[in-house]
Amino acid sequence: MIIRPVDISDLNACIALDPSFQTDHVWQMEEREEGGEILIAFRTARLPRTMRVTYPRDRDGLVEDWEQGGCVLVAEEDGEILGFLSMMSQDWHDTGWIHHLVVDRRCRRQGVGSALLNAAARWARECGLVRLTVEAQTKNYPAICFYQKHGFTFCGFNDRYYANQDIALFFALSLR
Repeated sequence: MIIRPVDISDLNACIALDPSFQTDHVWQMEEREEGGEILIAFRTARLPRTMRVTYPRDRDGLVEDWEQGGCVLVAEEDGEILGFLSMMSQDWHDTGWIHHLVVDRRCRRQGVGSALLNAAARWARECGLVRLTVEAQTKNYPAICFYQKHGFTFCGFNDRYYANQDIALFFALSLR
């Protein structure tokens, strides 16, 4: 497998990848007031049945990231695109913001996502960035586990972040 910068001829193949996923778990948010404090807690909840979830982001943003000169990488093997990652540098706070990390359904759990993430971290370090930040739906338990496995820690949330009003969870990784 080769990780390389995306070429304009790769963009359609990237957009055609199936980013949907299935999950048996979600991060469930609980909010309550107690003694003048607002308490927010997330807990892993098992679903009564497997849920198939569609990708919440507009993949056309991949083209914008590429046009703006962000870090846009593909994983390729034998001329076939297996996945892609796009990340933009937010220099004002030395952060690489990962917009997309998509691995085609049939190629998951084979190291493609890890290879893309490692290459993005190298790019970020070379640019002098000190952290990576990424967001995931509370429904995207596979991505949450993936990011935690790679050292990302939960750092916040945004209620109704996505067009479908789902909650976004934010995770960050220190590159120092």
